[in-house]
Amino acid sequence: MKLLIIFVSFCFLYSCASITGESNQPISIVVKDEKGNTLKDVNCTVVNDKGAYEVTAPGFVNIQRSATDISVTCKKNGYPDGLAKAISRARGNMWGNVILGGGIGAIIDHSNGKGYSYSDQMTVTMGKTTLYDKKMESNPKSKQ
Repeated sequence: MKLLIIFVSFCFLYSCASITGESNQPISIVVKDEKGNTLKDVNCTVVNDKGAYEVTAPGFVNIQRSATDISVTCKKNGYPDGLAKAISRARGNMWGNVILGGGIGAIIDHSNGKGYSYSDQMTVTMGKTTLYDKKMESNPKSKQ
């Protein structure tokens, strides 16, 4: 019985993003022109419900995790704006909360955003809108 209690306690601790997860997530932003050339010194703004974050691409931005999607707008003189959206997806430890914790941990992780993540890398193409979804990580969708 004691071993069962230790095992269940371990599962609870492992599954709770508030205990094991980070509240911030680094995201790599690279910007390309319509011909596929990487552009430098591009001003990008990343926004979710937790705040707005500035980055000069190519570069990394540290954003606060959230249950809401992020939008990215990149601007450079002489180019049309590049837009991207990344869908917020529940992390594995969020589902562990639901299954093992009866949902209390999931409610906490949902409210503070730690139970969610975005694509780690985003390539923004000037003049296009790109959708990033961790479920389709190897094949983002672009629109003009």
